[in-house]
Amino acid sequence: MFTGIITGIGQITSISPKGAGADDGLQLSLQCPEAYLDDVGLGDSIAINGACMTVTSVDAATARFTLDISSESLDKTAGLDQPGPVNLEKALRAHDRLGGHIVSGHVDAVATVLSFDPVGDDWKELCIEVPPDLAGFFAYKGSVAIQGVSLTVNTVTDLPSGCRITVRLIPHTLEHTTLGLLAPGHRVNIEVDTVARYVSRMMQVRSTASAP
Repeated sequence: MFTGIITGIGQITSISPKGAGADDGLQLSLQCPEAYLDDVGLGDSIAINGACMTVTSVDAATARFTLDISSESLDKTAGLDQPGPVNLEKALRAHDRLGGHIVSGHVDAVATVLSFDPVGDDWKELCIEVPPDLAGFFAYKGSVAIQGVSLTVNTVTDLPSGCRITVRLIPHTLEHTTLGLLAPGHRVNIEVDTVARYVSRMMQVRSTASAP
């Protein structure tokens, strides 16, 4: 489990195939901020741009670790198949503060950035379009994880092509996550709110049970 509160910005420094086949996945090497891995061990979970991954090797002295990512995960996420900056969050511990919202690290969809415009002097508003089958999971002032970052939904607009949502980003978020690097056309990882997921499932079961 995670909270959507990013604890560091890392860099995917190298990518190599895990095998000769197209379905064998990749091994990623990442560089972290100094001392970031001091409390991380082999097999621990770290969310990379919102996708929960398992540490397969770790060198705390150089702040580097590796992970294996399957072809299925590559198909369902964005930005994990090329070098560049990524948001990092270590798994939630039982005594940690839940500063954002409950995030599982399971990406539900890849969405497209439609606009990213200034609001006032130093805020920015991010507008993305998500697939229509996820429209029911978004509500005004509800929660969403974008690239692993816990954010509050500001507006929701349902369209035939999908669902458009906006979130507003404060300067701290822009500075301490990779979201400040986004631009129209970029693809981002989306995870819907866990509570909304269970409510949707309960409503589905209730509707099926009451059908004649």
